[in-house]
Amino acid sequence: MRAPVVETLHLDQRLLPARIFEEYTRQAAKQKDMKERSLQSWFEFGKPGRDPNRLGGVITSLATGGGWMPHMKVASLRNRWDTVVGPGIAAHSRVVSYKDGVLVVQAQTTVWATQLTYLVPQLKEAISKRLQMPVTEVRVTGPHNYSFRRGRFDPPGRGVRDTYG
Repeated sequence: MRAPVVETLHLDQRLLPARIFEEYTRQAAKQKDMKERSLQSWFEFGKPGRDPNRLGGVITSLATGGGWMPHMKVASLRNRWDTVVGPGIAAHSRVVSYKDGVLVVQAQTTVWATQLTYLVPQLKEAISKRLQMPVTEVRVTGPHNYSFRRGRFDPPGRGVRDTYG
């Protein structure tokens, strides 16, 4: 024959009715709160403050709360790069990255990189004025050439060419 449930679960029989009563009162209180909230929301329908937010406001709050604003400002700078530096320079340069106030710009050739280095003060001013981005430093890089090295375990020297002579 089986033992009673009270003994199997190690429950105190004197406290059992109180626990069951507490659970019923808790459920009744939840139902009462739900009915009151439902009734209150019905009476507040259409009042100011209950209207849904506009899509632009929701997206702005998501962007600021989610930490997307720096990325969005860099994207905005890339899209407006021709208005910041002019169409001639924009055709030969591009924004590479922006982090901690340091803007990195890559030019097509070393001549354009030199030209952009002369324009760094004007770039800082134009970017901070038009896009409200704090730029402390602008780094201008030239074109990156392909490296023929394959990895960190490559032997030093010129490889096959260095075996003759």
